[in-house]
Amino acid sequence: MTPIVSSQANSPGIDSAYAWTRLGISMLLSTIGGVGMWAVVVVLPAVQAEFGVDRAAASVPYTATMVGFAAGNVLVGRAIDRMGYWIPALIAAIALGAGFLLASLTTSILQFTLVQGLLIGVGTSAIFGPLIADISHWFSRRRGVAVTAAASGNYLAGAIWPFVMPMLMKEEGWRFTYAAIGVVCLATMVPLVLMLRRGAPREAAPGSPGSRPVRPISLSPAALQVLLVVAGFGCCMAMSMPQVHIVAYCMDLGYGVAHGADMLSIMLAAGVVSRLASGFLADRFGAVKTLLIGSVLQCLSLLFYIPFDGLASLYVVSLVFGLSQGGIVPCYAIIVRDYMPAKEAGQRVGIVMMATIFGMAVGGWMSGWIYDLTGSYAAAFLNGIAWNLVNLAAILLLMWKAQRSAVAMA
Repeated sequence: MTPIVSSQANSPGIDSAYAWTRLGISMLLSTIGGVGMWAVVVVLPAVQAEFGVDRAAASVPYTATMVGFAAGNVLVGRAIDRMGYWIPALIAAIALGAGFLLASLTTSILQFTLVQGLLIGVGTSAIFGPLIADISHWFSRRRGVAVTAAASGNYLAGAIWPFVMPMLMKEEGWRFTYAAIGVVCLATMVPLVLMLRRGAPREAAPGSPGSRPVRPISLSPAALQVLLVVAGFGCCMAMSMPQVHIVAYCMDLGYGVAHGADMLSIMLAAGVVSRLASGFLADRFGAVKTLLIGSVLQCLSLLFYIPFDGLASLYVVSLVFGLSQGGIVPCYAIIVRDYMPAKEAGQRVGIVMMATIFGMAVGGWMSGWIYDLTGSYAAAFLNGIAWNLVNLAAILLLMWKAQRSAVAMA
């Protein structure tokens, strides 16, 4: 058998036509595979009813999914630094499809939780942090746009799948829906991954046309990594409240699952717009400033959820929330690529993405726990706002350190 060799010398270059083609394939792959993050949110009420558990227990499968997703971002990220993207991604795609098929056969909340975490969560990870890290190697001048576009596939998945799933669930139930998703993932993701077998190109030499040197910052790589982890965890603790519980929140208010799923779709579709816009802003003004803008707007939009709980107003607030927060998480990956060595991109981005995912996981569970204690989601929204303030503090410190270094170099 001929060994597989990742030849950088034969790979098309940075910012090439192939790079844009690869970005398109990556976005499609992410849009399909991103179902692993959002499907459990849509089936949460049905799973809770079938297995006879409370809201906090019904939120545990989502938390398990996020834990597996977080661990996969680091493990797959390290793997792509060593062997390229496609082999780890192929294994993950097979695990994802198999996970949905097995989840449709589970007979207890424990079995469902384990499959969500070990197969669906880990399998989905390849289309997020590792995919973003991979595409960042193919762009220099438009890296912000490319990274946010690749990350948008995850939100496109959130806009499409929660819209499609309730229709199928209404006719056939959540188990049939899960099995159908598993078949779709296996049939489409494996061929798409095989189209991404080319190795990443070498970075342009410093000073050469198209080069983008590492920017100075008065923080060690370890300190910068810790600061990004704190910021990422805080922002996603806040972000998780609407994204994880909007369907259940609408059920409690008497609006039904369909309206909640529609709001989630609107929220994530608006997030795609936000992510693409953030890419342009990051290329023009820098990722740190773009990150600060997104975090401030997310905090304000979370506040709007508390007084505005009518059906029409919830649609509007969900739209505003999506437009506010969509670009936050990809900015962390751009910051890693701006301030840290390219050869460490997969692992470094994976660690930051792991922190954001843990924020989503813990925040999703904590919101359910607060709901069980208080009987409403008002306190859960306030909890999200508090964590958003932690995120803002970390970003302001990061901005201060970056500006000090820029002034010193001037």
